[in-house]
Amino acid sequence: MIKLFRSKIYLALSLMFTVVLFGVMGYRFLADYTWIDALYMTIITMATVGFKEVQPLDDTAKIFTVLLIMASVFILGYAISVITEYVLGRNSLQLLKKKKVRNKIKSLSNHVVVCGHGRNGMQAAERLKAYKRPFVVIEKDREVIEKYEADILFVEGDANEDEVLREAGIENAQYLITTLPDDAANLFVVLSARQLNRDLFIISRASFATSQKKLFLAGANKVIMPDKIGGDHMASLVVMPDLITFMDKLGMEGEHTTNLEEVPIEDFADQVECNSLRDLDLRRKTGCTIIGYIAPDGEYIINPEADMQLQPKSKVIVLGRPEQIRKLNEMFHIE
Repeated sequence: MIKLFRSKIYLALSLMFTVVLFGVMGYRFLADYTWIDALYMTIITMATVGFKEVQPLDDTAKIFTVLLIMASVFILGYAISVITEYVLGRNSLQLLKKKKVRNKIKSLSNHVVVCGHGRNGMQAAERLKAYKRPFVVIEKDREVIEKYEADILFVEGDANEDEVLREAGIENAQYLITTLPDDAANLFVVLSARQLNRDLFIISRASFATSQKKLFLAGANKVIMPDKIGGDHMASLVVMPDLITFMDKLGMEGEHTTNLEEVPIEDFADQVECNSLRDLDLRRKTGCTIIGYIAPDGEYIINPEADMQLQPKSKVIVLGRPEQIRKLNEMFHIE
């Protein structure tokens, strides 16, 4: 619809330009005006401002002026109606679009709220999208929203404001990722979000080590320092390059790369009798390998024994190629 309005505007501008050109040529050759006088006479005639003509007109020039006025009135009227329709239509489309986004957000539960769509926020959104996790991004830069709104649910506003967080569905969300560049702004977001949702798992970005303790006190569950991680990663590429490159490939998305999956034990319970890791027999059934176990109390066990007894609400970390992971998901109906 916007494209249709724009084509109408281009048509109106083309018609106005044609009338101006027609008027200039007419006054130049019918009334023998100079080019400047012809342009001046055309503009004041089209604008109907009532100024006196540059010099007396003969009958032919007067008839031409009447035709020019009539054409100008119709074309200017058309141009005004098209512009008005475009402005009102654009506003209506924006309202409809916002209402549609608002309804989609209201239908979400256990989703992720991402505050800020800068470098870190964009990376978080891309990864969430790759894993098909529902998420909402809070961003106050209108240009950023217009650039990415086709693929992402956006809430326009300041993440420090409670109403904006509520609009993003913070009360029904499971996670919040705040990636604002200013530590003080992230601190306020964490405080506000924790007040609105006590069960929320909050991950905050920090630029300075001195901000970590404050963010934890404010209610953050995890605090990430991108600069520190980046420096450690670069140094590790010097010390053990092959190992770090291999670890990087574990997190990559693609047809020919390995992948990791975190699976709750409950996802297997309806399919097999899983008293131990051996009972799952994932290696034979799917080709995937269990490389880690997360106990209900949060304890991480790397490369667990096959006879390890499984507990309710525990999880396993599975390693496999993408096709093996897909087979695992299809076999056990894992979302």
